[in-house]
Amino acid sequence: MTQAPANAGKPGSPSAGEPVYLAVGMLRRPHGVRGDMLMEVYTDFPERLHVGSKLFAGDDHVVLTISRLRTHNDGLLLGFSGINTPEEAGRYRNVVLYVPAADRPALPEGEFYYHELLGLSVATEDGKMLGVLDHIIETGANDVFVVISEAGKEILLPVIPDVLRNIDLDKKLIQVHILPGLLGDVEEA
Repeated sequence: MTQAPANAGKPGSPSAGEPVYLAVGMLRRPHGVRGDMLMEVYTDFPERLHVGSKLFAGDDHVVLTISRLRTHNDGLLLGFSGINTPEEAGRYRNVVLYVPAADRPALPEGEFYYHELLGLSVATEDGKMLGVLDHIIETGANDVFVVISEAGKEILLPVIPDVLRNIDLDKKLIQVHILPGLLGDVEEA
């Protein structure tokens, strides 16, 4: 599974679950005297960022063009055209950077972006509806689908081959196999 955090909750998305922009990182703080910024990387595809790339900053999607780029510890140091001092860069402290969703790289067969899965119905292999995928928790071992049942209860499903059977974006359906004890007290609801 590959994540590209979405601009969740913002109006104007063309359809449910399909954001206009995808977050690639967050600018943390100015670095040095030339107006560079340290970016915390969100994207699984940082190699698509290069000098000349246009990024969209914050809720207003201010266009920033990368003029300098290099790795730094776990992040990237970015310089932007027209930003030449730490004071100018400081305006963008803790601002999320986006790329247009249409520019996202294609994924290998069987992999999906999280925003494509949110809102899909979740059912067992025998057709019993469990609810709707509300969000996904990333853990060290495996991701966890958080499904909200019709009764409003949370169902936590590990994203492992023994549980996840099929994802059909056209049918807007995720099929799962329920291991013994996985539903706990939700089964009585």
